[in-house]
Amino acid sequence: EEPVQPAEAAPAEAAAAEKLPVGAAEDATIERGAVEALIRWYCREAGVRSLQKHIERICRKLATRVVEWREEQKAASPEEQKAAAPEEQKAAAPAAEAAEAAKTAKATEAPTLQVTEEVLSDFVGKQLFISDRLYEGTLPPGTTTGLAWTALGGSVLYMEATALPRTEGKPAPPSLSVTGQLGSVMKESSQIALLVARRRLAQGEAGPAASFFHENELYLHCPEGATPKDGPSAGVTMTTALLSLAMGRPIRTDLAMTGEISLNGKVLPVGGIKEKTIAARRAGCKLLVFPQANKRDFEELPDYLREGLEVHYAAEYDDVFAVAFPPQ
Repeated sequence: EEPVQPAEAAPAEAAAAEKLPVGAAEDATIERGAVEALIRWYCREAGVRSLQKHIERICRKLATRVVEWREEQKAASPEEQKAAAPEEQKAAAPAAEAAEAAKTAKATEAPTLQVTEEVLSDFVGKQLFISDRLYEGTLPPGTTTGLAWTALGGSVLYMEATALPRTEGKPAPPSLSVTGQLGSVMKESSQIALLVARRRLAQGEAGPAASFFHENELYLHCPEGATPKDGPSAGVTMTTALLSLAMGRPIRTDLAMTGEISLNGKVLPVGGIKEKTIAARRAGCKLLVFPQANKRDFEELPDYLREGLEVHYAAEYDDVFAVAFPPQ
């Protein structure tokens, strides 16, 4: 199947970038690929203010190169060098003359004013965002891909669940330890997720997995621990991670989800559907699960964002379960 093409370089943003002044020189250009790289790796935001600042930075460096080239051109005038050279320098070795000639030729060569994706880092430094995916290939059981909404726009939010056998060797009430600098709302969501996951296993034909939560100590982690995280929208992601671990079934690599979970297994609406859709496309996730109440939000998105995506809407967690764990 054809992979979903990233849409973070939205036509509106790219078009806005093309209207920004690049410089006084007519041959100063920033290629479309460089603009898209700026949007993807440097300027993940709702507007174009940061993009404009980066383009202005590029323009200043281009102007500096032109000024430095003109100064070098003046200093490398062959007539001036010949008049000022003493007699002993005229008898210099041929190798020295060749090196000086090469230096003079370089000084008289006009600087390149075309900015491509390959040389972008020379103008704006290292990428601020390194990768869109934490995992490549098959996800291990207990790991799910969620979608988050931050001040910088949408992002992929992984959830990792693991377990250790209880040291006393006897079943005990389930306990869950969470890490990853989670806020109070997100910690509450993790407890609800555990309850919903336990109930789902009890209702289904889970076999030996039915007692999994009682026989193991559970741990749930959200990577990038230095970044604070909060909000209820990771509820379905946490629930799916716990069920994936208990049943030993990995979920699809290209599946991403978002939605608040209630005690009764209701999937509640969340915000930032546009930003989360962009993040999903950027990470190559083409199978999405959104709350049923957010259906209109997704359908109102531009065609270039919705193209190539398979979206399922969930009113109950059973709807999420059917997508994440299809019959084997």
